Amino acid sequence: MTRLKNDLLLGTLRGEQVERPPVWMMRQAGRYLPEYRVLREKYGFFERCQTPELACEITIQPVEIVGVDAAILFSDILVVPQAMGMEVQLIESKGPVLPEPIKTADDLLRISVPDVKDRLHYVFDAISLIKQELNGKVPLIGFAGAPWTLLCYMVQGRGSKTFDEAKAFCYTNPELAHQLLQMITDTTIAYLKGQVEAGVDVIQIFDSWGGLLSRTDFESISLRYIRQIVNALKGEVPIILFAKGAWHSLDSMASTGAEALGIDWCCPPETARKIAGSKIVLQGNLIPQNYWRQFQQLRKRLN
Repeated sequence: MTRLKNDLLLGTLRGEQVERPPVWMMRQAGRYLPEYRVLREKYGFFERCQTPELACEITIQPVEIVGVDAAILFSDILVVPQAMGMEVQLIESKGPVLPEPIKTADDLLRISVPDVKDRLHYVFDAISLIKQELNGKVPLIGFAGAPWTLLCYMVQGRGSKTFDEAKAFCYTNPELAHQLLQMITDTTIAYLKGQVEAGVDVIQIFDSWGGLLSRTDFESISLRYIRQIVNALKGEVPIILFAKGAWHSLDSMASTGAEALGIDWCCPPETARKIAGSKIVLQGNLIPQNYWRQFQQLRKRLN
């Protein structure tokens, strides 16, 4: 195993004193880079995700150009529904579309818990290639969407600010909803274990729509499944949980055994620390529309 030259992130997640905080951006491989826009013009989104050489190049671009302290795998949370048998389209200016969403028990028969080494091999191949190209320069962060967030897209069939249909599905068809959530969870566990086997150094679980749920619903619909994922991966690599808007459950998330919690720009760090306690790492709190300027200021102050 190649020894990491920059161990700031892993040291921080281990609770060690490091020379400065590690800096990386959640969407650091993206449209703000001219080099990325060139590839975007040539290749479709899922073509970029499913071609290991392209995913590798895009993952490494911000490491080489910006100088961040970690690489984050270029992929998408919706590769999991794809692997489970759903069609996923990414339409420019419209976002993700799943033309045949899950509405009934019969719909559930159209999907399955897949063999991830078959259906998602391109992700694992990309990780192996990225690790080879990084050659220990910085750690590599892998990720997956939380089961509740994936259910939102799989039931709603498209993006939404409220995901009312997905919430109604959970309330009116709880048995079916929990069956779907468990299928997503089982797939995600196998997928993330495959990422670890391929070489990622850290795993982050994104619950992008966790903040749409009350504390009680977050516990029963989201966190119970996130706990399964954390328990399955515990001890293999450090785990970061990010549930956007779910500040009310930072204490519950801190008790899962994850090493770190992401906090969004709406929750003051002092408040997050008070709720989460003193024994877990916190990250984030940058304003998305202003994160590039904030990042530059932070980088300048730390160097």
